[in-house]
Amino acid sequence: MFSLSLLVFVLFNSCSLVISLNNEGYALLSFKQSINEDPEGSLSNWNSSDDNPCSWNGVTCKDLKVMSLSFPMMKLYGFLPSALGSLSDLRHLNLRNNRFFGSLPAELFQAHGLQSLVLYGNSFSGSLPNEIGKLKYLQTLDLSHNFFNGSIPTSIVQCRRHRVLDLSQNNFTGSLPVGFGTSLVSLEKLDLSFNKFNGSIPSDMGNLSSLQGTADLSHNLFTGSIPASLGNLPEKVYIDLAYNNLSGPIPQNGALMNRGPTAFIGNPGLCGPPLKNPCPSSTHFLPNNSIPQDSDNNGRKSEKGRGLSKSAVVTIIASDFIGICLVGLLFSYCYYRACPRSEDKDENGYGFEKGGTRRKGCLCFRKDESEALSENMERYDLVPLDAQVAFDLDELLKASAFVLGKGGIGIAYKVVLEDGYTLAVRRLGEGGSQRIKEFQTEVEAIGKLRHPNIVTLLAYYWSVDEKLLIYDYIPNGSLATALHGKPGMVSFTPLSWSVRFKIIKGIARALVYLHEFSTKKYVHGDLKPSNVLLGQDMEPHISDFGLGRLATIAGGSPIQESNRTTSEKPQERQQKVEPSSEVATPQERQQNGEPSSEVATVSYTNLGSYYQAPEALKVLKPSQKWDIYSYGVILLEMITGRSPVVCVGTSEMDLVHWIQLCIEEQKPLVDVLDPYLAPGVDKEEEIIAVLNMAMACVRSSPEKRPTMKHVSDVFNRLVILSV
Repeated sequence: MFSLSLLVFVLFNSCSLVISLNNEGYALLSFKQSINEDPEGSLSNWNSSDDNPCSWNGVTCKDLKVMSLSFPMMKLYGFLPSALGSLSDLRHLNLRNNRFFGSLPAELFQAHGLQSLVLYGNSFSGSLPNEIGKLKYLQTLDLSHNFFNGSIPTSIVQCRRHRVLDLSQNNFTGSLPVGFGTSLVSLEKLDLSFNKFNGSIPSDMGNLSSLQGTADLSHNLFTGSIPASLGNLPEKVYIDLAYNNLSGPIPQNGALMNRGPTAFIGNPGLCGPPLKNPCPSSTHFLPNNSIPQDSDNNGRKSEKGRGLSKSAVVTIIASDFIGICLVGLLFSYCYYRACPRSEDKDENGYGFEKGGTRRKGCLCFRKDESEALSENMERYDLVPLDAQVAFDLDELLKASAFVLGKGGIGIAYKVVLEDGYTLAVRRLGEGGSQRIKEFQTEVEAIGKLRHPNIVTLLAYYWSVDEKLLIYDYIPNGSLATALHGKPGMVSFTPLSWSVRFKIIKGIARALVYLHEFSTKKYVHGDLKPSNVLLGQDMEPHISDFGLGRLATIAGGSPIQESNRTTSEKPQERQQKVEPSSEVATPQERQQNGEPSSEVATVSYTNLGSYYQAPEALKVLKPSQKWDIYSYGVILLEMITGRSPVVCVGTSEMDLVHWIQLCIEEQKPLVDVLDPYLAPGVDKEEEIIAVLNMAMACVRSSPEKRPTMKHVSDVFNRLVILSV
């Protein structure tokens, strides 16, 4: 009898264990069973012995109902089971940046309350089920960076609450559904780039009045003309239509006006502004069956209209040739008679003449005496912009010159005068002789800027063959070299946190001056560590302000590293990768006998684009918010000791994205901190404050970035609190 009672007790408890987990828990256990690999142990506490799944990792409940399932960047490898569709109260499913594969089960869309479905950065494939139209409350659908194919289901237009639709970097085909623009009027973000969509762009897309940022249709196969109705989109929206098969004139209305060519490149059939390809004028042709007036009834030309004979044509051509030769000889005689050439180059090899030595005008084309003198004075004199300039052109030509660097905008020299005074001289391009007044206005405006943290422009020189900018020489190189060293450098002394913070504050002061106190409230536009020079006491000096503009006026062809275009690698799939604690800093790689990350990936001089604000290519008018974003990237670089491109195994990602992922994963500060700063734990609060400010500066929305004055004030208060 005792044994029987014990058996009943065991069976009763066994049954209670089996039925203890509710139905939603079992649905989630089927998800666990579909996972082949879980290297992070994300599902380790998912046990059938629990009453409900609400305490499990990645699960959020309300009233014991599963509301959210979130496993971003957990390296999960598996597929999605259909049982997830039975979670009737599921609102959010986030599986981004994992290794899921296979197609989406149609049963998944039985969770009719789903509001966000985020699956980007996986290996899903197959078509998007038509059942997606059942998700009436869906607001966010992000399937980017997968391998989905097929056309977009027509039922998607029934998801009228859609705010974010990102299908980029897939293999979708077909045309966009009818009613796409009129039905999804709540859309705020639209990205269909890097697919194979074809057909014409729906004219009703102009109804998407809630769009923000970029409407990205680039790198597809869209055909036909650009609907003029796209101009009805909000004017702040950047419409990217690059790399399609569009044709015809570009409409010039509303949001399509005043856009740069970047949004339209890669469409050979497009014409008109802002492209350099003019639209052909309409030409009228006679129909094939028409008969000219000078023909007889059989369509043959009459003798009267036969034109000139061959001998007459040859005589006319020969006469023209002889006449042109005579004019050329006469011009050459006048020029060499009246305008003997002066020496092409001086003994120092700069390639320009000493001031005002040419004659005032050629005999054949002599100008008024005063006009010629004025022109020569403007073109051939060294023009001082600072009262302390005590050297002239002759002294500059006789000085010793050493090449400091060759960049996209001219060559920079270190020049030592005979008295030992050191200058920095930058040579710009040749040409541009028609824009001397414009150059003079720009350079003299820059020369008026005076701030201890901005490199002073002392003088300039202009001639047809040579344009020089003369600056103060800053002795300790660039911030880029101070942070990362450079290939071939024998010894490397890392910057302490106190020096880094000093540099951080100095750059902020310089930007506050440019943004708030300069006459035109300037934008630097190309801020990066290589443009921050360090003085004798490691005080920072911003350089190259206005240089791109001056180089353009001077006739050079500046290669602005900040000018990224989608044409660099138009068809390359950009993988979103997760961070890793094994990412090595340049210093660590050098200590291990490996090349630095800059050498292993791309030279530092080619990294300028990573300091550029995301909107800089989409808005023509420069904004101070661009500088603030660049400043934020520099702050991250000084905190982490990493270059703006971080090596993660065999892959690369930008520093801003990497830091954001580290924050999402709640990694400790030591994981992102430059190892050389680790001993300075007493400054941890200060470093965290700078990191928080850096993240505010690199926000994707320009409006949410702080002003430089606010940034500088915060850092000044940090100094007071630490005293």
